[in-house]
Amino acid sequence: MAWDRNQMAARAARELEDGTYVNLGIGIPTLVPNFIPEGVTVTLQSENGMLGMGPFPVAGTEDPDLINAGKQTITEVPQTSYFDSALSFGMIRGGKIAMAILGAMEVAENGDLANWMIPGKLVKGMGGAMDLVAGVGRVVVVMDHTNKHGESKVLKSCTLPLTGTGVVNRIISNLGVLDVVDGGLKIVELAEGVTEDELRAATEATIVN
Repeated sequence: MAWDRNQMAARAARELEDGTYVNLGIGIPTLVPNFIPEGVTVTLQSENGMLGMGPFPVAGTEDPDLINAGKQTITEVPQTSYFDSALSFGMIRGGKIAMAILGAMEVAENGDLANWMIPGKLVKGMGGAMDLVAGVGRVVVVMDHTNKHGESKVLKSCTLPLTGTGVVNRIISNLGVLDVVDGGLKIVELAEGVTEDELRAATEATIVN
């Protein structure tokens, strides 16, 4: 037993701090707005030039002109503002975004992140990931712990091209939550039904006590 995509997104939503500006990556992170805790108000930023995103629209109510950086249709909120991507990246590079919740292909025990390409496969573009990991205050990664072959994606060293070095603070996977600390990763929480032995067996990276 392990967390599914929605449970992972709900756990990531618990990382949100009231009153902050947050950027959400594509994939599982786009589900986070559906689970923002009651009493917590955050402003979601998209690097294509939108500040203040609501949840995904109900089927049949989509506005094709309202999209996030992953080209998914989204909704606006009363305080939503729009601007060009230059200003959006200025916010990111200027340290105005408190946190980014991103997907990943691989994470290393020292916080290195690979999440933008697999050599030999078609790449749509780098997007804003490199700017995000360099400019935000905290990076939380939400990902499956292993690939479709059962091989760990939480590694001693990344094998794919890096998005950033030493940038990840916390990993939320389908098996649990780990923090990047001196010497490796520290287990913070186990997913329901997952044992520590199971998490350790699925992790190539060093887990410290």
